[in-house]
Amino acid sequence: MDFRELTYVLAIAKYQNITRAAESLYVSQPTLSSFLISLERELDLKLFRKLGHKYILTYAGERYVEKARQILQLKNDLDVELADIIKRDVGVLNVAFPPMRCAYMLPYTLPAFQKRYPHVKVNIFEGHSSANDVRLLDGQVDVAFYSKPNTLHPQIEYRTLAREEMLICTCKGHPLARFAQPNPASRYQRLDTALLKGERLLQLMPEQRTRQIVDDYLRENNLDFADVMVTSNMSAIINLVAVGYGVSFIFETHLRHHATNLPIDRYSFGEPKTCSDFVAAYRKGSYLPAYAADFIDLAQALFDEDETASAGEPR
Repeated sequence: MDFRELTYVLAIAKYQNITRAAESLYVSQPTLSSFLISLERELDLKLFRKLGHKYILTYAGERYVEKARQILQLKNDLDVELADIIKRDVGVLNVAFPPMRCAYMLPYTLPAFQKRYPHVKVNIFEGHSSANDVRLLDGQVDVAFYSKPNTLHPQIEYRTLAREEMLICTCKGHPLARFAQPNPASRYQRLDTALLKGERLLQLMPEQRTRQIVDDYLRENNLDFADVMVTSNMSAIINLVAVGYGVSFIFETHLRHHATNLPIDRYSFGEPKTCSDFVAAYRKGSYLPAYAADFIDLAQALFDEDETASAGEPR
């Protein structure tokens, strides 16, 4: 067995097609076909069953692929750790973000990081949080940033960077403002969410973590909205709220970093506050290079600055 063998089997399992797998590996289709025939003969086991042009894993194949991923991840961890020992400022860092976070986190973190580590190549992956979890577990990325899920994955470590408050957002001067109540537990006045039921609710897509947190809250409080508009674009939601097209539930961090030319009224949900932890996530038990840990520290500094700034902002 060698690492090339493991990589070849994983590629066939991923694409379920010899031709596409061969293209991804930069080898010829006959070479990959011959390799698989030879390997299965050597193992005296079928790793794949063929359905038309599709290669489907057998039970033996599933076990092979599971262990192959673990072996390659161990090799990758060893390579990174040795490189870190030899020279800490050379390497590759793969980082994943939800798209709406990229807009304001990258301009803050990347320039400072590249100044500190000019020879570390940074690859950015964008996707919703569940997709980034898959990338983490497959070893495609080293670190992912997102709102912490309700159900934690046993193979993922989570470092909390900030506690984010979700706010009820309306346009400036919305008629509901007269129902706002003092709220000593928050910087913002409290607004009863039941009063919003006749409004148009602006929501993110179901696969986005913010939307999932909102859906959980609505379900737990038996709140239904007859008029809902859905988009994946947080900036669009904020600007639509600002012009009075609807109301939305938005994390304070997004409001601070997604600019709008018009003011927005913001309200607390009351006590308990609707909050979520924003985290840096990485594979449990894997080696995290020193420069990856420093990238997380830079992200932490952004949220620390936000916390300081929010204390001085008007309500």
